[in-house]
Amino acid sequence: MKTWIILLFASLLTACASQPSQKLSGLQLNDQGFGPASTSINAEDVMALSKEMHAYLKNDIATQLRGKSPQKALFDALSTKGQIKLEYDAEMTRNAAQAFSARSGNCLSLVLMTAALAKELGMDVQFQNVLMDESWSRNNDIYFAAGHVNIVLGNKSGFRHSTQEYSQSMVIDFLPPRDLRGQRAELIREATVIAMYFNNRAAESLAQHQVNDAYWFARAALMSDPDFIAAYNTLGVVYRQHGDLALSEVVFKQILSKERENTMALSNLIEVLRKADRLPEAQLYADRLANLQPNAPFHYFNRGLAAMDRGEYAEAKALFKREIKRDPNYDEFHLWLALAHLKLGETPDAIAELTLAQANSTTRKAQNLYAGKLERIKAAYH
Repeated sequence: MKTWIILLFASLLTACASQPSQKLSGLQLNDQGFGPASTSINAEDVMALSKEMHAYLKNDIATQLRGKSPQKALFDALSTKGQIKLEYDAEMTRNAAQAFSARSGNCLSLVLMTAALAKELGMDVQFQNVLMDESWSRNNDIYFAAGHVNIVLGNKSGFRHSTQEYSQSMVIDFLPPRDLRGQRAELIREATVIAMYFNNRAAESLAQHQVNDAYWFARAALMSDPDFIAAYNTLGVVYRQHGDLALSEVVFKQILSKERENTMALSNLIEVLRKADRLPEAQLYADRLANLQPNAPFHYFNRGLAAMDRGEYAEAKALFKREIKRDPNYDEFHLWLALAHLKLGETPDAIAELTLAQANSTTRKAQNLYAGKLERIKAAYH
């Protein structure tokens, strides 16, 4: 599993204030078409402190504030073994209290937890959207585009101290330095971060076929930040999965009216039109998408899977390698390349690829899966 890493800077990353996108006109909600959510969905809960978090600040952090700035005390707690001791786990997006209780989460969960603790300590908190190359993952038949956020901790005017560290801003991040080298970032509002949380929960609900919950999470995202285009896209997917094709079409076309080159909206609209048996119109949008994105995410990977089904393992191997060249950090690509190597009798290469899959896995479940496969292959090979 990917280990979590925190980065400390004396000043901000290259940053600019993000400009809100133009709101989409006439948000297409359909509350009457969905039953009640199976869980509480409340924006105030996202960064609320639990009793455990309050106790931690009182009993563990308070004593460190005598000789350190608040941001340095929190940084040390996050980065020192025996204190909070976090682990990166992308199985689900947790809120602040859940991430603290589990001592794990994806980057957004860990940012929410850090922000909640920092705000309770009286620090000034800012959020950054890190502008990285787009990466993708999949769960069942749903594909996800991944983004990344981090957090900037500073001082409010009430903090005064003679040491230099009190005047420094601190960026805390949960990705390895190599993944962030040379990256730019833009400041985003807390409302957008809350919207990101709800949008993640909506996507995760969709992957688990919980379409009803997905609707309410997507709705909550848009209530938090009506400018957050990704949540409109998620809402459109929810409508498509729910069978509301007309509503889905309206949402995707609204996105494209503001962002003509939004490839996710284009791809989703094409699927809606095909499902509605409007093939000529779907082809018009498919041609536009092909010009923008000649090879879609997972293009070579899906061709590799088809080659595996046909028993053409050498071809599959070549295709998986082409996909890995585009995204070397996605564990499933390495898993399937390992399987192709096994089918070709190339066991050492299979072990090497499974080791890479394990190193790039982002959940405990995947970590355990790869570890078990590696043990079995190594035992049979030696």
